[in-house]
Amino acid sequence: MKNILLVKNLNSEESAKRIDAALAETRVDYEVNIEKQCVVVMGNSDMVAVARKVINDLGFMIL
Repeated sequence: MKNILLVKNLNSEESAKRIDAALAETRVDYEVNIEKQCVVVMGNSDMVAVARKVINDLGFMIL
């Protein structure tokens, strides 16, 4: 299942790299999209929960 997490202030390459680096350390299958300011998570609700926690821990707000 494909889930889209809208991330506030995901508007720079630096922000995308921070999120990418943090999610790369998990088993989450994801794609960071700066243009749409979102992270697309492929997987079940557990994978989405992991991604949400990682993104929140970095200081980003999920809309």
